[in-house]
Amino acid sequence: MTITITPAASQRMRQFLERDPAAAGIRFGVKRTGCSGFGYVVDLADSVGADDRLVEVDGVPVVVDSKSLPLVDGTVIDFRRQGLNAGFVFHNPNATGECGCGESFTVG
Repeated sequence: MTITITPAASQRMRQFLERDPAAAGIRFGVKRTGCSGFGYVVDLADSVGADDRLVEVDGVPVVVDSKSLPLVDGTVIDFRRQGLNAGFVFHNPNATGECGCGESFTVG
């Protein structure tokens, strides 16, 4: 499994982990949502479960559940600020389409 984190995303994830030292890492995955089918989930991971995979990316522990793994393999995670808005941006080679608002994606 390959997940890449840009320096900006790494810095933001480290800030979250510093605020909660008990966290096992950053949970990255997908859930069924939106008009295209899947939406990304980025949150603090309380623990690493039996169905999770833990990888270290640029010193950041990333936890991915087994169902999300094939859908996010190869994804580049970035963090961008634009005006008053800020958030993670995903470049996923598995996505075959996105909804108009960019909040969800589909796979082929």
